[in-house]
Amino acid sequence: MGISINDITVKKALGTWKPNMYLSNMSLAYFAQGEYAARNLFPVCPVGLSSSYYYTFSKGDLARDNVQRKPAYGSVTPATMGMTDNTYSCSVDQILVGIDKIMTLDYQRSSAPGSIDPRRVKVRFLAEQMNIHQDIIFAKNFFKAGVWKNEWTGAAVADAAQKKFLRFDDANCDPVELFDGLINDIRRVGRRKPNKLALGVEVFAKLKLNPFIMERVKYTGTTANPAIVTEQVLAQLFGVEQVVVLDSTYNAAGAGQDENMQYICDGKSALLCYTTSSPQIDEPSAGYIFAWDMLGNGQYIATSQFDGPPAEHTEFIEGLIATDMKKTSDDLAVFLKDCVG
Repeated sequence: MGISINDITVKKALGTWKPNMYLSNMSLAYFAQGEYAARNLFPVCPVGLSSSYYYTFSKGDLARDNVQRKPAYGSVTPATMGMTDNTYSCSVDQILVGIDKIMTLDYQRSSAPGSIDPRRVKVRFLAEQMNIHQDIIFAKNFFKAGVWKNEWTGAAVADAAQKKFLRFDDANCDPVELFDGLINDIRRVGRRKPNKLALGVEVFAKLKLNPFIMERVKYTGTTANPAIVTEQVLAQLFGVEQVVVLDSTYNAAGAGQDENMQYICDGKSALLCYTTSSPQIDEPSAGYIFAWDMLGNGQYIATSQFDGPPAEHTEFIEGLIATDMKKTSDDLAVFLKDCVG
């Protein structure tokens, strides 16, 4: 119901009438349009307890030829299938957003546009915050130097013995040859072919201009549809199922400070890895996102709405998340830093 003439008269008398009406078809809200990285790379593993154990079977025992010649009138020594256990621990993070019930009345009674509806916009704000938070945890736990045992560094001179490769913006660098070698190494040691490649934004930009890659795709285009290098094209060239560009952003400044917009993940790095599409009891994965339903409702990201103290006339929207993003196999990943100059 719209605001009436009588309402306007009363508001004028009280000195609270604001004659400026908002546009109903637009607003400025910098919600991200792209996809976030965390859930695109590593599978979410729901867990029933906030912290517990999981088994790791011995790769050496599984990969060894344990079949022996049977001796006459006897039997061979039983094969060993060793295992160890590791732990995870999901901590609960929270965000609260307040709604002033008194201020909300003006929007309700004046038929204000949906873009400024306090509940609608703050629920979306909360969801955006959860996505940013997960990607920040992802960057700290998976996408930085010093995390993975197998780490290579871009340099002006390649040296495989020192795990150095030519940077992708070097005209002499052939990224396809590099990734072929890294994929073969992971497949030999980890017994799985890597299926995902995560790229920082600067790495992706330089790969699209790399002369060796351009040479491979230049004959695939036409005048109407020129050859371009996309994530799908790179996935085909490198022999992986998916290439993910880590382009989510956040404000690195604190409240009250000037904005400092940054990419969440290091733009000069890349991660090649093998992960499962979903948790498997008998399948390895470079990493997992252990997720605990802290409210017992099956949701590891939970939202709720509740009233504040009566005299404050407020409502609160709450967001909860409980995860542990954990590296589970060094053998199934290689991290590349300083990929571009």
